[in-house]
Amino acid sequence: MDPERLVDRYYAVVSDLGSTAEALGALLHPELRVVEHPNALNPKGTVRDRDGVLAAFAAGKQLLSEQAFDVRELVADGDRVAVRAEWRGRLAVDAGPLAAGSELKAHIASFVTVDDGLIREHETFDCYEPLPGG
Repeated sequence: MDPERLVDRYYAVVSDLGSTAEALGALLHPELRVVEHPNALNPKGTVRDRDGVLAAFAAGKQLLSEQAFDVRELVADGDRVAVRAEWRGRLAVDAGPLAAGSELKAHIASFVTVDDGLIREHETFDCYEPLPGG
């Protein structure tokens, strides 16, 4: 699968709350590194390895009742893919000051590197719209 199609598939699997860890894991390189830069929901940012990504994927399924990624643009240059997307999610449970049912929205720019047909690096910049009640 070419890098652009792989990245599009990756976002589709992550977005689908019914997808499995196995489906996601099949797309991830063993030496995966994901960098989430500081944002409104994660003020310190996070760096995760493959196991950390799979754990966060499982946790997100408990936190959200629905979510969707609208991939607006993919631009590939060899094994690097730039992504412009919009994410929406609805909380299934209370999360800190945010009540269950709250809708969140983020505008995202990401850079993904593919190696051996798998996602090897993912660096994301998530710009959240004002949080409900904030």
